[in-house]
Amino acid sequence: MRTDEAMETALKALTGERGSRTEAVRYALLRAYKEQLLEQASEDAERLKDDPEDQAEMLAIQRFMGVTE
Repeated sequence: MRTDEAMETALKALTGERGSRTEAVRYALLRAYKEQLLEQASEDAERLKDDPEDQAEMLAIQRFMGVTE
């Protein structure tokens, strides 16, 4: 994988925390994926907020994901 200066800086910072470039990349990919899932859940909740049945289901999902209590 080719990287630019910004990517190398990020990798060095994460490698210091995670121990290896592989673990740093793994961590970053999983974190980005989690953010994507949370954004989608938030968008779904907004879209479905006016339907009481959907509200209950989305609240249960958000609680499961740790987005709300």
